[in-house]
Amino acid sequence: MTTLFLMAMMMAAPETPAGQAYDTVVVCPQPYVEAMRPWFEYRATQGHSIGVVTETSSKKKIRETIRQAAEKGELKQILLVGDVIPDESQEIGVPVHYQKAVVNVLFGSEPEIPTDNYYADLDDDAIPDVAIGRFSVANEDELKAIVAKTLAYETNIQAGDWCRRLHFVAGLGGFGTVVDTMLESATKKFLTDEIPPHFETVVAQGSWQSPYCPDPREFRDEVVRQLNDGGLFWVYMGHGHVEHLDYVRVPNDAFPILSNEDAAALHNESSHPIAIFLSCYSGAIDARRACLAELLHRSEGGPVAVFAGSRVTMPYAMSVMGTEMLQQYFQEKQPTLGQLILAAKRESIRQGGKTGNRKMLDTMAQLVSPKPALLKEERLEHLALFNLLGDPLLKLPHASTVEITAPKLAHPGETIEIAGRTQMPGTVHVELVCRRDGFVTPLPKRIEYDGRHDQLTGYNATFRAANDRTWQMVDLPATDGQFQAKLQIPDTCLGPCHVRVWIEGASQVGLGSQDIEIQAPMVEDRAIAKSVSDKVR
Repeated sequence: MTTLFLMAMMMAAPETPAGQAYDTVVVCPQPYVEAMRPWFEYRATQGHSIGVVTETSSKKKIRETIRQAAEKGELKQILLVGDVIPDESQEIGVPVHYQKAVVNVLFGSEPEIPTDNYYADLDDDAIPDVAIGRFSVANEDELKAIVAKTLAYETNIQAGDWCRRLHFVAGLGGFGTVVDTMLESATKKFLTDEIPPHFETVVAQGSWQSPYCPDPREFRDEVVRQLNDGGLFWVYMGHGHVEHLDYVRVPNDAFPILSNEDAAALHNESSHPIAIFLSCYSGAIDARRACLAELLHRSEGGPVAVFAGSRVTMPYAMSVMGTEMLQQYFQEKQPTLGQLILAAKRESIRQGGKTGNRKMLDTMAQLVSPKPALLKEERLEHLALFNLLGDPLLKLPHASTVEITAPKLAHPGETIEIAGRTQMPGTVHVELVCRRDGFVTPLPKRIEYDGRHDQLTGYNATFRAANDRTWQMVDLPATDGQFQAKLQIPDTCLGPCHVRVWIEGASQVGLGSQDIEIQAPMVEDRAIAKSVSDKVR
Protein backbone atom coordinates (compact mmCIF):
# COMPACT_ATOMS: atom_id res chain seq x y z
CA MET A 1 0.00 0.00 0.00
CA THR A 2 1.31 3.46 -0.88
CA THR A 3 2.34 5.45 2.20
CA LEU A 4 0.08 8.32 3.24
CA PHE A 5 1.35 10.70 5.89
CA LEU A 6 0.34 13.97 7.51
CA MET A 7 2.11 17.06 6.18
CA ALA A 8 2.95 19.10 9.27
CA MET A 9 4.02 22.73 9.24
CA MET A 10 7.73 21.90 9.46
CA MET A 11 7.54 19.25 6.74
CA ALA A 12 7.92 16.40 9.20
CA ALA A 13 6.55 13.01 8.15
CA PRO A 14 5.34 11.26 11.30
CA GLU A 15 3.39 8.06 11.33
CA THR A 16 -0.21 8.56 10.29
CA PRO A 17 -2.19 9.34 13.47
CA ALA A 18 -4.91 6.86 14.26
CA GLY A 19 -8.19 7.98 12.75
CA GLN A 20 -6.60 10.90 10.88
CA ALA A 21 -9.07 12.43 8.44
CA TYR A 22 -7.71 14.44 5.51
CA ASP A 23 -9.68 17.02 3.56
CA THR A 24 -6.89 17.21 0.96
CA VAL A 25 -4.61 14.56 -0.52
CA VAL A 26 -1.50 15.71 -2.40
CA VAL A 27 0.19 13.20 -4.68
CA CYS A 28 3.72 14.57 -4.82
CA PRO A 29 6.98 12.80 -5.77
CA GLN A 30 9.58 13.13 -3.04
CA PRO A 31 11.93 15.34 -5.15
CA TYR A 32 9.14 17.96 -5.38
CA VAL A 33 8.20 18.05 -1.68
CA GLU A 34 10.62 20.85 -0.79
CA ALA A 35 9.38 23.09 -3.64
CA MET A 36 5.84 22.55 -2.34
CA ARG A 37 6.79 23.73 1.17
CA PRO A 38 5.24 27.25 0.84
CA TRP A 39 2.01 25.73 -0.43
CA PHE A 40 1.82 23.18 2.40
CA GLU A 41 2.48 25.82 5.03
CA TYR A 42 -0.05 28.28 3.60
CA ARG A 43 -2.84 25.73 3.25
CA ALA A 44 -2.13 24.40 6.75
CA THR A 45 -2.62 27.90 8.18
CA GLN A 46 -6.05 27.89 6.54
CA GLY A 47 -6.95 24.83 8.57
CA HIS A 48 -6.58 22.16 5.90
CA SER A 49 -5.52 18.68 6.94
CA ILE A 50 -3.24 17.46 4.16
CA GLY A 51 -2.22 13.90 3.47
CA VAL A 52 0.76 13.42 1.17
CA VAL A 53 1.48 10.50 -1.16
CA THR A 54 5.12 10.40 -2.25
CA GLU A 55 5.18 6.98 -3.94
CA THR A 56 3.79 7.98 -7.31
CA SER A 57 4.83 5.32 -9.82
CA SER A 58 1.61 3.28 -9.82
CA LYS A 59 -1.75 4.85 -10.62
CA LYS A 60 -3.56 1.86 -9.09
CA LYS A 61 -1.76 2.22 -5.78
CA ILE A 62 -2.29 5.99 -5.78
CA ARG A 63 -6.02 5.53 -6.25
CA GLU A 64 -6.18 2.88 -3.54
CA THR A 65 -4.53 5.29 -1.12
CA ILE A 66 -6.87 8.11 -2.07
CA ARG A 67 -9.88 5.88 -1.50
CA GLN A 68 -8.45 4.80 1.83
CA ALA A 69 -8.21 8.45 2.85
CA ALA A 70 -11.75 9.09 1.61
CA GLU A 71 -13.18 6.43 3.93
CA LYS A 72 -12.95 8.93 6.80
CA GLY A 73 -15.54 11.05 5.01
CA GLU A 74 -13.61 14.33 5.02
CA LEU A 75 -11.81 14.24 1.66
CA LYS A 76 -12.75 17.20 -0.57
CA GLN A 77 -9.87 17.70 -3.00
CA ILE A 78 -6.83 16.08 -4.59
CA LEU A 79 -3.75 17.79 -6.00
CA LEU A 80 -1.37 15.90 -8.31
CA VAL A 81 2.14 17.34 -8.57
CA GLY A 82 4.24 16.59 -11.63
CA ASP A 83 4.05 15.96 -15.34
CA VAL A 84 2.38 12.87 -16.75
CA ILE A 85 4.65 9.80 -16.60
CA PRO A 86 4.05 6.22 -17.82
CA ASP A 87 2.36 3.94 -15.31
CA GLU A 88 4.78 1.85 -13.24
CA SER A 89 7.60 4.16 -14.30
CA GLN A 90 10.41 5.41 -12.06
CA GLU A 91 10.33 8.87 -13.64
CA ILE A 92 9.39 11.93 -11.57
CA GLY A 93 5.72 12.73 -12.00
CA VAL A 94 2.24 11.24 -11.66
CA PRO A 95 0.66 8.77 -14.10
CA VAL A 96 -2.51 9.65 -15.94
CA HIS A 97 -5.34 7.21 -16.59
CA TYR A 98 -6.50 6.31 -20.11
CA GLN A 99 -10.25 5.92 -20.41
CA LYS A 100 -11.86 4.24 -23.39
CA ALA A 101 -13.47 6.77 -25.76
CA VAL A 102 -17.11 6.28 -26.66
CA VAL A 103 -18.35 9.34 -28.58
CA ASN A 104 -15.43 11.48 -29.71
CA VAL A 105 -13.72 8.46 -31.26
CA LEU A 106 -16.56 8.46 -33.80
CA PHE A 107 -15.30 11.85 -35.00
CA GLY A 108 -11.61 11.11 -35.42
CA SER A 109 -10.23 11.15 -31.90
CA GLU A 110 -7.89 8.54 -30.43
CA PRO A 111 -9.47 5.45 -28.85
CA GLU A 112 -8.41 6.49 -25.33
CA ILE A 113 -8.74 9.70 -23.30
CA PRO A 114 -6.03 10.77 -20.82
CA THR A 115 -7.80 11.88 -17.65
CA ASP A 116 -7.14 12.70 -14.00
CA ASN A 117 -10.81 12.08 -13.27
CA TYR A 118 -9.78 8.49 -12.50
CA TYR A 119 -8.42 9.58 -9.11
CA ALA A 120 -11.44 11.75 -8.21
CA ASP A 121 -14.02 9.04 -9.00
CA LEU A 122 -14.39 7.14 -5.73
CA ASP A 123 -17.18 4.74 -6.72
CA ASP A 124 -16.40 3.75 -10.32
CA ASP A 125 -19.34 5.56 -11.95
CA ALA A 126 -17.04 7.83 -14.03
CA ILE A 127 -18.43 10.90 -12.19
CA PRO A 128 -15.99 12.81 -9.95
CA ASP A 129 -16.76 12.77 -6.23
CA VAL A 130 -14.04 15.19 -5.11
CA ALA A 131 -12.29 18.13 -6.75
CA ILE A 132 -8.95 17.48 -8.46
CA GLY A 133 -6.19 19.49 -10.11
CA ARG A 134 -2.63 19.01 -11.29
CA PHE A 135 0.53 21.10 -11.16
CA SER A 136 1.93 19.72 -14.41
CA VAL A 137 5.64 20.56 -14.20
CA ALA A 138 8.79 19.07 -15.66
CA ASN A 139 11.20 20.34 -13.01
CA GLU A 140 11.48 22.00 -9.61
CA ASP A 141 11.86 25.55 -10.97
CA GLU A 142 8.58 25.30 -12.85
CA LEU A 143 6.88 24.05 -9.70
CA LYS A 144 8.25 26.93 -7.63
CA ALA A 145 6.90 29.40 -10.19
CA ILE A 146 3.42 27.85 -10.13
CA VAL A 147 3.34 27.69 -6.33
CA ALA A 148 4.40 31.34 -6.05
CA LYS A 149 1.79 32.44 -8.61
CA THR A 150 -0.94 30.45 -6.89
CA LEU A 151 -0.25 31.85 -3.44
CA ALA A 152 0.15 35.40 -4.75
CA TYR A 153 -3.30 35.15 -6.34
CA GLU A 154 -4.81 34.78 -2.88
CA THR A 155 -2.45 36.80 -0.70
CA ASN A 156 -1.46 39.77 -2.87
CA ILE A 157 -4.75 40.36 -4.65
CA GLN A 158 -5.56 44.02 -5.34
CA ALA A 159 -9.00 45.23 -6.28
CA GLY A 160 -9.49 46.87 -9.63
CA ASP A 161 -11.36 46.76 -12.89
CA TRP A 162 -10.01 43.26 -13.57
CA CYS A 163 -12.21 41.87 -10.77
CA ARG A 164 -15.30 42.37 -12.93
CA ARG A 165 -13.83 41.60 -16.36
CA LEU A 166 -14.14 38.46 -18.49
CA HIS A 167 -12.50 37.89 -21.85
CA PHE A 168 -14.03 35.69 -24.55
CA VAL A 169 -12.08 34.71 -27.65
CA ALA A 170 -14.02 32.85 -30.33
CA GLY A 171 -12.73 31.08 -33.40
CA LEU A 172 -14.84 29.97 -36.33
CA GLY A 173 -16.94 26.90 -35.68
CA GLY A 174 -16.68 25.15 -39.00
CA PHE A 175 -19.39 22.64 -38.07
CA GLY A 176 -21.68 23.67 -40.93
CA THR A 177 -23.90 26.69 -41.48
CA VAL A 178 -26.83 25.47 -39.41
CA VAL A 179 -24.78 24.36 -36.38
CA ASP A 180 -22.49 27.41 -36.51
CA THR A 181 -25.46 29.78 -36.63
CA MET A 182 -27.13 28.07 -33.69
CA LEU A 183 -23.91 28.06 -31.68
CA GLU A 184 -23.37 31.76 -32.35
CA SER A 185 -26.95 32.57 -31.28
CA ALA A 186 -26.58 30.44 -28.16
CA THR A 187 -23.27 32.12 -27.27
CA LYS A 188 -24.80 35.59 -27.56
CA LYS A 189 -27.69 34.51 -25.37
CA PHE A 190 -25.36 33.09 -22.74
CA LEU A 191 -23.27 36.25 -22.67
CA THR A 192 -26.44 38.27 -22.17
CA ASP A 193 -28.39 36.01 -19.82
CA GLU A 194 -25.89 33.95 -17.83
CA ILE A 195 -23.42 36.68 -16.86
CA PRO A 196 -24.87 39.43 -14.63
CA PRO A 197 -24.83 42.83 -16.35
CA HIS A 198 -22.55 44.40 -13.73
CA PHE A 199 -19.66 42.31 -15.09
CA GLU A 200 -17.68 43.59 -18.07
CA THR A 201 -17.17 41.28 -21.05
CA VAL A 202 -14.62 41.76 -23.82
CA VAL A 203 -15.18 39.69 -26.97
CA ALA A 204 -12.71 38.98 -29.77
CA GLN A 205 -14.00 36.88 -32.67
CA GLY A 206 -11.77 35.29 -35.26
CA SER A 207 -13.94 36.18 -38.25
CA TRP A 208 -13.00 39.15 -40.42
CA GLN A 209 -16.71 39.81 -40.99
CA SER A 210 -17.42 40.32 -37.28
CA PRO A 211 -17.26 43.78 -35.65
CA TYR A 212 -15.55 41.97 -32.76
CA CYS A 213 -12.56 41.15 -34.94
CA PRO A 214 -9.52 43.43 -34.54
CA ASP A 215 -7.01 43.75 -37.34
CA PRO A 216 -6.56 40.04 -38.26
CA ARG A 217 -2.80 40.57 -38.53
CA GLU A 218 -2.79 41.66 -34.86
CA PHE A 219 -5.28 39.14 -33.48
CA ARG A 220 -2.60 37.23 -31.59
CA ASP A 221 -1.31 40.51 -30.12
CA GLU A 222 -4.82 41.27 -28.86
CA VAL A 223 -5.10 37.84 -27.22
CA VAL A 224 -1.73 38.22 -25.50
CA ARG A 225 -2.75 41.71 -24.38
CA GLN A 226 -5.94 40.31 -22.84
CA LEU A 227 -4.02 37.69 -20.89
CA ASN A 228 -1.60 40.35 -19.67
CA ASP A 229 -4.39 42.80 -18.77
CA GLY A 230 -5.95 40.09 -16.66
CA GLY A 231 -9.46 39.44 -15.44
CA LEU A 232 -11.54 36.85 -13.68
CA PHE A 233 -11.74 34.43 -16.59
CA TRP A 234 -10.25 34.20 -20.07
CA VAL A 235 -12.27 31.84 -22.24
CA TYR A 236 -11.43 30.47 -25.68
CA MET A 237 -14.13 28.81 -27.80
CA GLY A 238 -13.09 27.22 -31.08
CA HIS A 239 -10.75 24.72 -32.67
CA GLY A 240 -7.55 23.81 -30.93
CA HIS A 241 -4.46 21.67 -31.28
CA VAL A 242 -1.79 20.45 -28.89
CA GLU A 243 0.55 23.43 -29.32
CA HIS A 244 -1.64 26.13 -30.88
CA LEU A 245 -5.18 27.35 -31.37
CA ASP A 246 -6.99 27.99 -34.63
CA TYR A 247 -6.25 30.74 -37.16
CA VAL A 248 -8.11 33.84 -38.26
CA ARG A 249 -8.66 33.03 -41.91
CA VAL A 250 -9.04 35.69 -44.55
CA PRO A 251 -8.99 35.30 -48.35
CA ASN A 252 -5.52 34.02 -49.31
CA ASP A 253 -4.05 34.27 -45.80
CA ALA A 254 -4.36 33.12 -42.19
CA PHE A 255 -3.17 34.58 -38.88
CA PRO A 256 -2.59 32.64 -35.62
CA ILE A 257 -4.73 33.17 -32.52
CA LEU A 258 -2.30 31.78 -29.91
CA SER A 259 0.50 29.22 -29.74
CA ASN A 260 3.13 27.79 -27.40
CA GLU A 261 5.56 30.44 -28.59
CA ASP A 262 3.40 33.16 -27.05
CA ALA A 263 3.88 31.87 -23.48
CA ALA A 264 7.15 33.82 -23.32
CA ALA A 265 5.25 37.08 -23.98
CA LEU A 266 3.03 36.74 -20.91
CA HIS A 267 3.96 39.07 -18.06
CA ASN A 268 0.85 39.50 -15.93
CA GLU A 269 1.98 40.25 -12.39
CA SER A 270 -1.15 41.09 -10.40
CA SER A 271 -4.37 39.84 -12.03
CA HIS A 272 -3.70 36.39 -13.47
CA PRO A 273 -6.90 35.10 -15.09
CA ILE A 274 -8.26 31.58 -14.97
CA ALA A 275 -8.04 30.31 -18.56
CA ILE A 276 -10.70 28.00 -19.97
CA PHE A 277 -10.19 26.31 -23.33
CA LEU A 278 -13.42 25.01 -24.85
CA SER A 279 -11.49 23.38 -27.64
CA CYS A 280 -9.83 20.16 -28.74
CA TYR A 281 -6.36 19.03 -27.61
CA SER A 282 -5.29 22.26 -25.84
CA GLY A 283 -4.97 20.24 -22.63
CA ALA A 284 -3.27 17.12 -24.06
CA ILE A 285 -1.24 16.63 -20.88
CA ASP A 286 0.22 13.35 -22.09
CA ALA A 287 1.68 14.77 -25.31
CA ARG A 288 5.36 14.22 -26.01
CA ARG A 289 5.93 17.97 -25.88
CA ALA A 290 4.18 20.33 -23.47
CA CYS A 291 0.71 21.28 -24.62
CA LEU A 292 -0.52 24.87 -24.79
CA ALA A 293 -2.38 24.66 -21.48
CA GLU A 294 0.71 23.39 -19.67
CA LEU A 295 3.03 26.06 -21.05
CA LEU A 296 0.62 28.88 -20.22
CA HIS A 297 0.20 27.59 -16.66
CA ARG A 298 3.95 27.16 -16.18
CA SER A 299 4.65 30.72 -17.32
CA GLU A 300 5.24 33.08 -14.37
CA GLY A 301 3.15 35.73 -16.12
CA GLY A 302 0.52 33.35 -17.41
CA PRO A 303 -2.88 32.23 -16.09
CA VAL A 304 -3.13 31.09 -12.48
CA ALA A 305 -4.98 27.98 -13.64
CA VAL A 306 -6.07 26.39 -16.93
CA PHE A 307 -9.05 24.13 -17.63
CA ALA A 308 -8.77 22.34 -20.97
CA GLY A 309 -9.65 19.24 -23.01
CA SER A 310 -7.13 16.51 -23.68
CA ARG A 311 -8.55 15.11 -26.94
CA VAL A 312 -11.27 15.88 -29.51
CA THR A 313 -14.11 17.70 -27.77
CA MET A 314 -17.71 18.16 -28.91
CA PRO A 315 -19.57 21.50 -29.17
CA TYR A 316 -22.72 20.36 -27.35
CA ALA A 317 -21.08 18.88 -24.25
CA MET A 318 -18.56 21.73 -24.09
CA SER A 319 -21.38 24.29 -24.21
CA VAL A 320 -23.18 22.43 -21.42
CA MET A 321 -20.06 22.43 -19.26
CA GLY A 322 -19.41 26.12 -19.96
CA THR A 323 -22.99 26.97 -19.04
CA GLU A 324 -22.78 25.04 -15.79
CA MET A 325 -19.48 26.72 -14.90
CA LEU A 326 -21.08 30.14 -15.33
CA GLN A 327 -23.95 29.03 -13.12
CA GLN A 328 -21.59 27.78 -10.42
CA TYR A 329 -19.60 31.01 -10.31
CA PHE A 330 -22.24 33.69 -10.71
CA GLN A 331 -25.26 32.08 -9.07
CA GLU A 332 -23.95 29.41 -6.70
CA LYS A 333 -20.83 31.44 -5.84
CA GLN A 334 -18.60 28.42 -5.31
CA PRO A 335 -15.71 29.34 -2.97
CA THR A 336 -12.89 27.49 -4.77
CA LEU A 337 -12.01 26.64 -8.33
CA GLY A 338 -12.00 22.92 -7.61
CA GLN A 339 -15.48 22.98 -6.10
CA LEU A 340 -16.75 25.06 -9.03
CA ILE A 341 -15.47 22.56 -11.59
CA LEU A 342 -16.65 19.57 -9.55
CA ALA A 343 -20.18 20.98 -9.24
CA ALA A 344 -20.26 22.01 -12.92
CA LYS A 345 -19.22 18.52 -14.03
CA ARG A 346 -21.78 16.82 -11.82
CA GLU A 347 -24.57 19.18 -12.89
CA SER A 348 -23.70 18.69 -16.56
CA ILE A 349 -24.74 15.04 -16.28
CA ARG A 350 -28.27 16.00 -15.27
CA GLN A 351 -30.71 16.04 -18.16
CA GLY A 352 -32.07 19.54 -18.67
CA GLY A 353 -30.16 21.27 -15.89
CA LYS A 354 -31.52 24.17 -13.86
CA THR A 355 -31.48 27.06 -16.34
CA GLY A 356 -33.52 27.89 -19.43
CA ASN A 357 -30.37 28.20 -21.52
CA ARG A 358 -29.25 24.71 -20.49
CA LYS A 359 -32.63 23.31 -21.52
CA MET A 360 -32.31 25.16 -24.82
CA LEU A 361 -28.92 23.53 -25.43
CA ASP A 362 -30.32 20.06 -24.81
CA THR A 363 -33.19 20.75 -27.21
CA MET A 364 -30.87 22.11 -29.90
CA ALA A 365 -28.58 19.10 -29.58
CA GLN A 366 -31.47 16.72 -30.18
CA LEU A 367 -32.15 18.53 -33.46
CA VAL A 368 -28.66 19.00 -34.89
CA SER A 369 -26.33 16.49 -33.21
CA PRO A 370 -24.97 13.82 -35.60
CA LYS A 371 -25.43 11.33 -32.73
CA PRO A 372 -28.53 12.46 -30.79
CA ALA A 373 -28.87 9.06 -29.13
CA LEU A 374 -25.46 9.51 -27.46
CA LEU A 375 -25.93 12.92 -25.83
CA LYS A 376 -25.73 11.57 -22.28
CA GLU A 377 -22.63 9.56 -23.19
CA GLU A 378 -21.15 12.70 -24.76
CA ARG A 379 -21.68 14.71 -21.57
CA LEU A 380 -20.27 11.88 -19.47
CA GLU A 381 -17.20 11.59 -21.69
CA HIS A 382 -16.42 15.26 -21.22
CA LEU A 383 -15.99 14.72 -17.48
CA ALA A 384 -12.87 12.78 -18.42
CA LEU A 385 -11.82 14.97 -21.33
CA PHE A 386 -11.47 18.16 -19.28
CA ASN A 387 -8.75 18.43 -16.65
CA LEU A 388 -7.72 21.24 -14.33
CA LEU A 389 -4.13 22.41 -14.43
CA GLY A 390 -4.07 24.35 -11.20
CA ASP A 391 -4.87 24.26 -7.52
CA PRO A 392 -8.34 22.91 -6.69
CA LEU A 393 -8.13 24.86 -3.42
CA LEU A 394 -7.67 28.16 -5.28
CA LYS A 395 -9.95 30.68 -3.61
CA LEU A 396 -12.18 32.47 -6.11
CA PRO A 397 -12.70 36.22 -5.73
CA HIS A 398 -16.34 37.24 -5.38
CA ALA A 399 -17.60 40.80 -5.44
CA SER A 400 -19.55 42.38 -2.60
CA THR A 401 -23.21 43.07 -3.44
CA VAL A 402 -24.25 46.67 -4.07
CA GLU A 403 -27.96 47.45 -3.82
CA ILE A 404 -29.11 50.13 -6.25
CA THR A 405 -32.38 51.90 -7.03
CA ALA A 406 -32.98 53.47 -10.43
CA PRO A 407 -35.93 54.12 -12.77
CA LYS A 408 -36.97 51.13 -14.87
CA LEU A 409 -38.08 53.40 -17.71
CA ALA A 410 -36.59 56.64 -18.99
CA HIS A 411 -36.32 58.74 -22.14
CA PRO A 412 -33.41 60.17 -24.13
CA GLY A 413 -32.23 63.52 -22.83
CA GLU A 414 -33.58 62.94 -19.31
CA THR A 415 -31.52 63.04 -16.14
CA ILE A 416 -32.13 60.09 -13.87
CA GLU A 417 -31.28 59.68 -10.21
CA ILE A 418 -29.57 56.57 -8.88
CA ALA A 419 -29.31 55.67 -5.21
CA GLY A 420 -27.27 52.88 -3.75
CA ARG A 421 -26.21 51.14 -0.58
CA THR A 422 -22.96 49.33 0.13
CA GLN A 423 -21.18 47.91 3.12
CA MET A 424 -17.79 48.16 1.44
CA PRO A 425 -15.84 51.44 1.40
CA GLY A 426 -14.37 52.59 -1.89
CA THR A 427 -14.67 54.83 -4.92
CA VAL A 428 -18.04 54.58 -6.67
CA HIS A 429 -18.37 54.30 -10.46
CA VAL A 430 -21.90 54.60 -11.90
CA GLU A 431 -22.54 53.65 -15.53
CA LEU A 432 -25.36 53.48 -18.05
CA VAL A 433 -24.59 50.69 -20.54
CA CYS A 434 -26.39 48.91 -23.36
CA ARG A 435 -27.05 45.17 -23.30
CA ARG A 436 -24.33 42.84 -24.53
CA ASP A 437 -26.32 42.02 -27.66
CA GLY A 438 -26.39 45.69 -28.70
CA PHE A 439 -24.05 48.53 -29.63
CA VAL A 440 -23.78 52.17 -28.60
CA THR A 441 -22.94 53.28 -32.13
CA PRO A 442 -23.89 51.74 -35.51
CA LEU A 443 -21.03 49.61 -36.78
CA PRO A 444 -20.11 48.93 -40.41
CA LYS A 445 -20.99 45.59 -41.98
CA ARG A 446 -18.20 43.84 -43.83
CA ILE A 447 -19.41 42.09 -46.95
CA GLU A 448 -16.20 41.94 -48.96
CA TYR A 449 -12.68 41.55 -47.63
CA ASP A 450 -10.30 44.41 -48.37
CA GLY A 451 -6.72 43.54 -47.44
CA ARG A 452 -5.24 47.01 -47.84
CA HIS A 453 -3.32 48.25 -44.81
CA ASP A 454 -5.50 51.27 -44.12
CA GLN A 455 -8.64 49.13 -44.27
CA LEU A 456 -7.29 46.50 -41.87
CA THR A 457 -6.08 49.03 -39.31
CA GLY A 458 -9.63 50.38 -39.24
CA TYR A 459 -10.77 47.06 -37.79
CA ASN A 460 -9.25 48.05 -34.44
CA ALA A 461 -11.48 51.11 -34.04
CA THR A 462 -14.55 49.00 -34.82
CA PHE A 463 -13.39 46.32 -32.40
CA ARG A 464 -13.02 48.85 -29.59
CA ALA A 465 -16.41 50.40 -30.38
CA ALA A 466 -18.10 46.97 -30.38
CA ASN A 467 -16.78 46.30 -26.87
CA ASP A 468 -17.52 49.78 -25.52
CA ARG A 469 -21.10 49.56 -24.26
CA THR A 470 -21.00 52.66 -22.07
CA TRP A 471 -23.53 55.41 -22.76
CA GLN A 472 -22.70 57.53 -19.73
CA MET A 473 -20.53 57.32 -16.64
CA VAL A 474 -19.96 59.32 -13.47
CA ASP A 475 -17.47 58.81 -10.63
CA LEU A 476 -18.28 59.65 -7.01
CA PRO A 477 -16.04 60.17 -3.99
CA ALA A 478 -15.26 57.18 -1.83
CA THR A 479 -18.10 56.04 0.39
CA ASP A 480 -18.75 53.39 3.01
CA GLY A 481 -22.53 53.51 3.05
CA GLN A 482 -25.20 55.20 0.95
CA PHE A 483 -24.56 57.15 -2.24
CA GLN A 484 -26.54 59.08 -4.85
CA ALA A 485 -25.73 60.03 -8.42
CA LYS A 486 -27.33 61.67 -11.43
CA LEU A 487 -26.87 60.44 -14.99
CA GLN A 488 -27.97 62.30 -18.10
CA ILE A 489 -29.19 59.97 -20.82
CA PRO A 490 -27.71 60.87 -24.21
CA ASP A 491 -30.19 61.95 -26.88
CA THR A 492 -29.16 59.02 -29.09
CA CYS A 493 -29.61 56.37 -26.40
CA LEU A 494 -32.47 53.93 -27.04
CA GLY A 495 -33.39 50.37 -26.17
CA PRO A 496 -32.75 47.95 -23.30
CA CYS A 497 -29.90 49.09 -21.05
CA HIS A 498 -28.50 48.59 -17.56
CA VAL A 499 -27.58 50.96 -14.79
CA ARG A 500 -24.59 49.38 -13.13
CA VAL A 501 -22.36 50.33 -10.24
CA TRP A 502 -18.95 49.11 -9.30
CA ILE A 503 -17.11 50.14 -6.16
CA GLU A 504 -13.35 49.96 -6.12
CA GLY A 505 -12.19 49.00 -2.65
CA ALA A 506 -8.78 48.19 -1.28
CA SER A 507 -8.93 44.42 -1.73
CA GLN A 508 -12.38 43.77 -3.16
CA VAL A 509 -14.91 45.29 -5.52
CA GLY A 510 -18.62 45.82 -5.02
CA LEU A 511 -20.99 45.26 -7.93
CA GLY A 512 -24.66 45.88 -8.62
CA SER A 513 -26.97 46.57 -11.56
CA GLN A 514 -30.57 47.16 -12.61
CA ASP A 515 -32.28 46.93 -15.98
CA ILE A 516 -33.62 50.11 -17.53
CA GLU A 517 -35.51 50.63 -20.79
CA ILE A 518 -34.78 53.81 -22.71
CA GLN A 519 -37.81 54.63 -24.84
CA ALA A 520 -38.48 57.49 -27.22
CA PRO A 521 -41.38 59.66 -25.97
CA MET A 522 -44.77 58.94 -27.54
CA VAL A 523 -45.87 61.38 -30.26
CA GLU A 524 -48.55 62.77 -27.94
CA ASP A 525 -46.01 63.29 -25.16
CA ARG A 526 -43.71 65.18 -27.49
CA ALA A 527 -46.58 67.38 -28.66
CA ILE A 528 -47.61 68.18 -25.08
CA ALA A 529 -44.04 68.91 -24.13
CA LYS A 530 -43.70 71.28 -27.13
CA SER A 531 -46.96 73.03 -26.22
CA VAL A 532 -45.85 73.56 -22.63
CA SER A 533 -42.49 74.82 -23.86
CA ASP A 534 -44.17 77.32 -26.23
CA LYS A 535 -46.38 78.68 -23.42
CA VAL A 536 -43.41 79.16 -21.15
CA ARG A 537 -41.70 81.16 -23.83
